[in-house]
Amino acid sequence: MAGVFAVACLPALGQVQAEGGGQALAALVHLQSKSTAATPRTSDGKPDLSGIWGPDVHFMYDISSALKPGDTLPIRPDAAKITRDRMSKDDPDANCLPSGIPRMTPYPWKIVQTPSLILFLYEGNMHSYRQIFMDGRDHPKDMDPTWFGDSIGKWDGDALVVDTVGFNDKAWFDDAAHPHTEKLHVTERYRRVDFGHMDFDVTIDDPGAYTRPFTLYGHSHLLEHTEIMEYVCLENHQQDLVHIVGKDARK
Repeated sequence: MAGVFAVACLPALGQVQAEGGGQALAALVHLQSKSTAATPRTSDGKPDLSGIWGPDVHFMYDISSALKPGDTLPIRPDAAKITRDRMSKDDPDANCLPSGIPRMTPYPWKIVQTPSLILFLYEGNMHSYRQIFMDGRDHPKDMDPTWFGDSIGKWDGDALVVDTVGFNDKAWFDDAAHPHTEKLHVTERYRRVDFGHMDFDVTIDDPGAYTRPFTLYGHSHLLEHTEIMEYVCLENHQQDLVHIVGKDARK
């Protein structure tokens, strides 16, 4: 198992990119739960989303692959030009800056659930986190724009609904360099369909870069017998920037 852990924490840009996202993603496959037992619940009857979860590759390389089949991104012409002109060496993620929402990395993430606060802890990139406030508060009236915005959540039946606003415009949605603006409003719905599997969808509403809202669809596997590990991007990624040429075209 120690060998699996070591592979899972190799710097992403140094990996051999096999089908599905390279050695880091391939290592996680061996940890995926195959259980279809009933969804666990907390003492108040809510679905318990706690655990270590694997990433969805469709939220890494090109978010258009997370659309429903046949759909296309409703991107504005000026935003499409920004996407074409950006080069991978300028990717904030490659420069050890936060990934933003809904972008994922090839590393696990952890949900810590309490009745009033849910935390998303990310192993990859900056070892960063999100706070989702469940205590009924509204978004602050005057927010400083941030990479992950301000998130408030509520339960809609068995679905956790997360509403996030207050973004800056610095993050890229994916390796393909799709942009967003400070007008971004993200609505996420998470459903633990059984013990080992969680479905989620993410609705993007950003009139500054897209002509209409659109929804992305994803899936995460519970990872068993593991934990998120310390990962320091500055120790691993920055020496690779000089080797990044052109643009990542994976989907």
